Amino acid sequence: MPSLFRFLFVLAVLAGIAYAAMISLVFIVEPKTREMTERVDLSKIGIATPPGQ
Repeated sequence: MPSLFRFLFVLAVLAGIAYAAMISLVFIVEPKTREMTERVDLSKIGIATPPGQ
């Protein structure tokens, strides 16, 4: 039984470290916002293009 408790304790410690790393990333890393445009081919979404375009 002690090995089971030790195993669960190690898993809990590792989960805590992972959780702390995620929380620290939330507070430390600032995302860079920028404008983005993406051209979409109308035939891929099912809209026919008018002739001449």
